[in-house]
Amino acid sequence: MKLAEALLLRSEYQKKIESLQSRILANIKVQENDRPLENPQELIKAVFELSDQLCALIQKINARNGEVTLPTGQTLSEAIVERDMLMKKRNMLASIVAKAQEKDYRLTHAEVKMNVVVSVEETQKQIDSLSQKFRELDTRIQETNWTTEAE
Repeated sequence: MKLAEALLLRSEYQKKIESLQSRILANIKVQENDRPLENPQELIKAVFELSDQLCALIQKINARNGEVTLPTGQTLSEAIVERDMLMKKRNMLASIVAKAQEKDYRLTHAEVKMNVVVSVEETQKQIDSLSQKFRELDTRIQETNWTTEAE
């Protein structure tokens, strides 16, 4: 199994666990003399089994991410952390631009006028640069995920 397939399986397991948890909560209380649609104990057992499988899968993924290197020499783990930080920086700058572009509505001339104190143009250039770096790094990560065995 390739790393990319393992990541897809991890996502599937996580979604299934969330679904099972919702089903448990929906079936833990019933009206007197009624029966739940599903047995909560069986659902709990399924969550625990799936959680154990997910744990083993994540451990395998994390171990490989620490071993595998990109063509740049950076480990996959390091690249993932860098990619995540690029996205956090980009999102922070995007929120600044969005706030700066909000219109201030004044009902009278006596109300305080607000001025933007950052350059939207320069901030947008930074966003574009971070977005490009993110895309390039993400492409290298995805390529490595699809060419590397998970085991």
